[in-house]
Amino acid sequence: MRSLVLLSIVGLGAQLVDGSLGMAYGVTSTTLLLAIGTNPAAASATVHLAEIGTTLVSGAAHWKFGNVDWKVVAKIGIPGAIGAFAGATFLSSLSTEAAAPLMSMILLALGIYILVRFTASGLPKGNLGKPLRKRFLAPLGLVAGFVDSTGGGGWGPVGTPAILASGRLEPRKTIGSIDTSEFLVAVAASLGFLVGIGSQGVNYTWALALLIGGMIAAPIAAWLVRHIPPRVLGSLVGGLIIITNVRTLLKSDWLGASGDVRSLVYVALAALWIAAVAYSVGQYRKERDEELREAAETPADEPTEDAAAAV
Repeated sequence: MRSLVLLSIVGLGAQLVDGSLGMAYGVTSTTLLLAIGTNPAAASATVHLAEIGTTLVSGAAHWKFGNVDWKVVAKIGIPGAIGAFAGATFLSSLSTEAAAPLMSMILLALGIYILVRFTASGLPKGNLGKPLRKRFLAPLGLVAGFVDSTGGGGWGPVGTPAILASGRLEPRKTIGSIDTSEFLVAVAASLGFLVGIGSQGVNYTWALALLIGGMIAAPIAAWLVRHIPPRVLGSLVGGLIIITNVRTLLKSDWLGASGDVRSLVYVALAALWIAAVAYSVGQYRKERDEELREAAETPADEPTEDAAAAV
């Protein structure tokens, strides 16, 4: 019972972040399942099974709050489903010994990307309103879908920053569209795992616990997306993913690091993580203060310009 409650809390927290940031539900949940010894293919299958429900609720909530661009959903979601199915069948063909370190490396790479991307740059803005073309979204969907099913997560970490970097879709619609299209990816990945491994190793009770937590958080996250600072969340989530998967790799047969070495690495990573979060908080406050100052100055300037025009 304690494990189920913990999984529900993890599902709630992961969906809260995912719905607010456009990423990290799958990566966070899969990382936890791997940490407690779950078979990599079964871990990804369990998470994607839960995601069918969480993404459906999340997409509906984002649609209600006007956070969805349905053209983007169609252009990226269908190729994403194809990539997810292919990735699921590929992961199912690997042995557990080969897949565990491989998945941890994929998750680690995604964690590093999230940490660096959001700590250094935050959410880029510019070129808003320009159309996102199919020749950009289709390949992006294929790659993101494949990475998502093989890594147990990756749809958001690959898709969200790429669309945000284009500067053509405002952040809240980017996050809402990615979350909504992930429903197609979750369904396709689940079908791929069903073909590849059947129901072997898939813990439906765990999937239900993750689903319950995620469904509770989904509408809250859709509402918070306009208020919570994504830059800080990105640094927090990225650091957590890095430390957890470095732990898995250090304890694996590939590295087999001693306890002293592991402790030293953990301390160094924790210090780096704290510094990254502190920097993100500082930059967020700086940007917020600048926006408030500009907003306060605008009304004072407008009468002067009007008066000058009248003269």
